[in-house]
Amino acid sequence: MAPNRRPPSVERLLSSLAPDVANGHGREAIVDAAREVVAAERRRLGDGDAPAPRTAGDLAGDVETALRERAGAWSAGATGAINATGVLIHTNLGRSTWPLAAIEAARAAAEAPILLELDAATGRRGRRYRAAEDALIALTGAEDALVTNNNAAAIALAVGLAGRGGGVIVSRGELVEIGGGVRIPEIVRRAGAKLIEVGTTNRTRAEDFEAPLSEGRARLVLRVHRSNFRLEGFVEDPDFAAVAVLAHEHGAIVVDDLGSGALLDTARFGLPHEPLPSERLAAGADLVTFSGDKLVGGPQAGLVVGRADLFAKLRKDPLARAMRPDKVTLAAVAATLGLYRAGRAELEIPLWRVVAASVANLEARARRIASALGGLTEAVVTEATFGGGALPGEVLPSFGIALAHPKPDALATALRTGRPAVIGRIEDGRVLLDLRAIEPERDGELEAAVRSALAGLAGTGGNARSVRRATCA
Repeated sequence: MAPNRRPPSVERLLSSLAPDVANGHGREAIVDAAREVVAAERRRLGDGDAPAPRTAGDLAGDVETALRERAGAWSAGATGAINATGVLIHTNLGRSTWPLAAIEAARAAAEAPILLELDAATGRRGRRYRAAEDALIALTGAEDALVTNNNAAAIALAVGLAGRGGGVIVSRGELVEIGGGVRIPEIVRRAGAKLIEVGTTNRTRAEDFEAPLSEGRARLVLRVHRSNFRLEGFVEDPDFAAVAVLAHEHGAIVVDDLGSGALLDTARFGLPHEPLPSERLAAGADLVTFSGDKLVGGPQAGLVVGRADLFAKLRKDPLARAMRPDKVTLAAVAATLGLYRAGRAELEIPLWRVVAASVANLEARARRIASALGGLTEAVVTEATFGGGALPGEVLPSFGIALAHPKPDALATALRTGRPAVIGRIEDGRVLLDLRAIEPERDGELEAAVRSALAGLAGTGGNARSVRRATCA
């Protein structure tokens, strides 16, 4: 590299920093940030089309920015995204957006001490923050409840009730992969239990459970709701109530994993009815497990409801402590469940607000945004899905905007790397931004983000690599 193409040295950059920056951070942190800035400048100059090197004074501002972002690493790294994918519960985007009540409860729990395990009346240690569990009991009619850090943890604890070497019966049609490579057979084996498969992939009947139960080989029956895939065609599922009766006759525990879970009747939104925990308990389940961050629409959590005598065993499991959520999550879960108890879930939980949005309203928003952006932007009919392992195959009619651009991949990259990040998809050579998962108050942000991305591309000739540098600067 020619001398005039070299960035300033780290030492020279450090000497250019303002006194308040040099004195306001640890020496090691400042040096590390300076090295990162110099390395980035060196990469920029490696591009033959890059302008002349920036001076140490110019780069000093980048060091200050890097230090500020590290001090607020979460807000800097999780820039915030606009979910324009049309997938309502997007796992890669953090699944459900929390309701405001949950956010405020979490903030309050984080900002100050709370009575997490202290009985105010006696001044002695009490049961760990019970508000969320009391709400679950009220909502499902269960005798007791437990909150874990996710539903996989809830299943693992429940299956552990079979004991070391105890048999766990699962229909072959329910040996599912939950996600992230985690599979039901592995959870059963990890719990130290023995998996007993019955039936076939497509057809299982109640009588298939009888032999292992009557022979004393099984201590627990695990039903796994197919919340993330569907079986169609020549299929048959066992009658759950009949299986529960059979299991109880032989002293076995019945655990029903609902996966995505639901505390509202999804049929009211024109969707297939998703089984409610209360319904599964009434049908004979001893324990029901489900997620807090899918159809419940709150923080990530595993929710367990059921028979009181079984919870004493769950809480004594050595793994229970490793799987328990912290005070912030507990407070947020309690606030989310409180909205259901107050009859305000449809009004205040973001997931149900976007599900309930009318197509006419989505169309009007799409046409307004498309008109404001002009050019080759138009409002288009789309379809949204639930995602997140919930209501597989179900779609909701939606509207979005389609952006025509000679380099759609570069435009998608510019949107994705902007602030806020806008995540859409490419269809028929155009960038498609679906509005179903976006609440109306973010339309202005979306419009501004699109304008910024288009302006950035116009300034770089549409080169995706240049766009990435420009939008991340």
